[in-house]
Amino acid sequence: MRRTWLAGVPLVGLILAGCSGSGSTPSGESIRTTVSASAPSSVSPTPVTDSGWHAWTASYPAEDGRCEATAHQVVCRTGSGGFVGRSRSTGQVTWSVPPTGRGKDAELVVDSATERAVTSSGATLSAANLRTGKAAWTRRLTDGSTVPVVIRVADGTVYVLETTTAGTGISTLAAFRASDGKPLWHRSAAVDPHGDMAVFGGRVYTTDGTTVTARDTRTGAKVATSAQGVECPNLISGGKFLVCTGSPYFAGDTFPPLQRLDPDTLRPLKTAEDTGDKPERGVISSDGVLVLYEAPAEDSSAGTWNAYDLVHPKRLWSYYDTTEEGELAGDRFLTFTPVNDAAARDRVISIDLRAGPKGTGDAAPRMSPRYSQARGGEYPRLAVPGGDPGHVLVQAGTHRSLRSVPLP
Repeated sequence: MRRTWLAGVPLVGLILAGCSGSGSTPSGESIRTTVSASAPSSVSPTPVTDSGWHAWTASYPAEDGRCEATAHQVVCRTGSGGFVGRSRSTGQVTWSVPPTGRGKDAELVVDSATERAVTSSGATLSAANLRTGKAAWTRRLTDGSTVPVVIRVADGTVYVLETTTAGTGISTLAAFRASDGKPLWHRSAAVDPHGDMAVFGGRVYTTDGTTVTARDTRTGAKVATSAQGVECPNLISGGKFLVCTGSPYFAGDTFPPLQRLDPDTLRPLKTAEDTGDKPERGVISSDGVLVLYEAPAEDSSAGTWNAYDLVHPKRLWSYYDTTEEGELAGDRFLTFTPVNDAAARDRVISIDLRAGPKGTGDAAPRMSPRYSQARGGEYPRLAVPGGDPGHVLVQAGTHRSLRSVPLP
């Protein structure tokens, strides 16, 4: 599901008791290596010779946007379709790919399996080779759209959901080969551009706000549609699971209930009852735990992360918070502590997916030291590297700095 890079506004909260690293924990500011601010406009690729993930901080220039992390490096979008790669050991820039497009920038997608980073600017889709640190290819969007709404990479293919044609509700869903950008197919599709897109198990899923459509990833041909009566404004996927929720982009008095779908038939499956609040963002683990941020429709600056077991339908736990930024790291869920919790704010917290914030022993929640990058006013976000690096990347938006920190 697409995320919005925002953090909450302080409200009256609660203090999470019983967690290690509470108010007396030393600040993390003293354990860092600081790297210079900006990347040069063109950097020759540097071979990866570092020794793994370490703690460091680095500032980044105004033109850089979102950053993601793989097991071997940090990759950032620089605007207008450009890319920058950074060392996982030091945060220093190791390669850069100059801008290729002009116009509004789309999201950044980094895929280790295909060794590609993909984004777009205006009507130009571009990819960088993560192994060589060089441009891989550029392509014009199928219908000359100005913005691809959603980009996904799976099984060697890049899928792009292009801008909906004004007044028609019809978009173009296109597929490109990840290695060289070769166009494979494109289909006109009735979709809600805010409804996200899911790709797994040889199928690509879209929604028009009510009906979900599954297409064959090889041909783009329709293979299934959801049953009448299933309302699906937004899709969340993870592992082999597909879930419909209400839209995070449109407020209302009521929202469609949480609904798990069978990925093959798109028939509704038994699903735990949700809270009834507005769903903002969710992530799903490989074993079927959905962690969903739900907030009051009237004020989404504070809400609750709720964990749902999708296999044995039930709600597992809740955690009050002021941010929809959260990620999965193995069998734990990572997010930032509430900005209005004086004893615990400005930290990263790690919560066991099954035991939740009241877990004990090895399953107890763990908190990092305080970091300036984790303050609510920095609008921080998380990027979790693949593999098992023992580190997580925190990206601060206000003062533009990156910080590699040990996983709590």
